[in-house]
Amino acid sequence: MTSQEFSGLRWRKSSRSSNYGNCVEVASSGATIAARDSKDQEGGVLVLGVATWASFLDGIRAGRFDRSGGHQ
Repeated sequence: MTSQEFSGLRWRKSSRSSNYGNCVEVASSGATIAARDSKDQEGGVLVLGVATWASFLDGIRAGRFDRSGGHQ
């Protein structure tokens, strides 16, 4: 999906993000969460259900996606 399909949403990024545009932005719309690259706001959007998004965040917190090897 593209950002144009989500133009009416309020996009947010972490307060820890810098002002250099290297951020992930997220927006919610009912039962879905949308994520996009702040450097390419007109590009593609990853859309996940709320439960899948929560599982994804749990995986991040657990280190499952760390490049250093994390949990597999």
